Amino acid sequence: MRIRTLERLVGVVGVLAVGTVAVVLAQGPAKALLVDGSTTVGPIADAFAEALMRKDPSLSITVKKTGSGDGAKSLVDGLCDIATMSRFMKDKEYQAAVAKGFLPVAHAIAMDGVCVVVHPTNPVSGLTSDQIRGIYAGRITNWKEVGGADAPIVATTRDTSSGTYETFEGLIMKGEKMAAHVGTVGSNPEMHDSVATTAGAIGYVGLGFLDEKVKALTVNGIAPSKKTVASGVYPVSRPLFLFTRGYPELGSPAHTFCTFYLTEEGHEIIEAKGFVPLTNY
Repeated sequence: MRIRTLERLVGVVGVLAVGTVAVVLAQGPAKALLVDGSTTVGPIADAFAEALMRKDPSLSITVKKTGSGDGAKSLVDGLCDIATMSRFMKDKEYQAAVAKGFLPVAHAIAMDGVCVVVHPTNPVSGLTSDQIRGIYAGRITNWKEVGGADAPIVATTRDTSSGTYETFEGLIMKGEKMAAHVGTVGSNPEMHDSVATTAGAIGYVGLGFLDEKVKALTVNGIAPSKKTVASGVYPVSRPLFLFTRGYPELGSPAHTFCTFYLTEEGHEIIEAKGFVPLTNY
């Protein structure tokens, strides 16, 4: 598979670096890397870590999945080397980093869709963004109001530290508050399990968390898929990021990790995890 050159976003400062990057595996003493943040990016980060540690046994990579907001805070506080984030860094997070003496650098590694999901037995196949907003705002409370069975809707959202929540809140809720009865879970796996085991449930997960145990709805008539996300047609699409404290030194473990998505193996991992690579699309 040929990996084409693509432009890589470098931080809020707006500097773009273009080029094909080869993985550099330095030899020598044991090297440690701590990665923390998004539960959406977590499966990619786990697989990257496993692949790179196989290639370089002296490399030790720990991946924590605490949420995008917590990952940003960990990076700012110097508690991790790389923050995985399913949203861009907020102004206040960037300002906190600058106050600590560094500029955060963003590495966009993949595209994702926030998929609205229901239990597989639910006859509803699609909703408009207005209907989804109405459900989460509490104006629509029964599935019969949107063409389904006469059954209460059990809506679940993510906690506010989640990048997936931020995307859903921005693109679907558009500033409207969620109803008090909407439940909250802390991760994509928890959301997936909640919807898979509750007949009247509705929730939302990253593209890589879709399987036969949940049913993805169309949003405004568009089904979530790698093709619709890659083309930007799916209404709730977003990039996935790695953030570092400045641009990592060439050949360092952080540089190796952050540029692995540009390699053929990195591309294949992202695709295998159900997300959309930034190469060859």
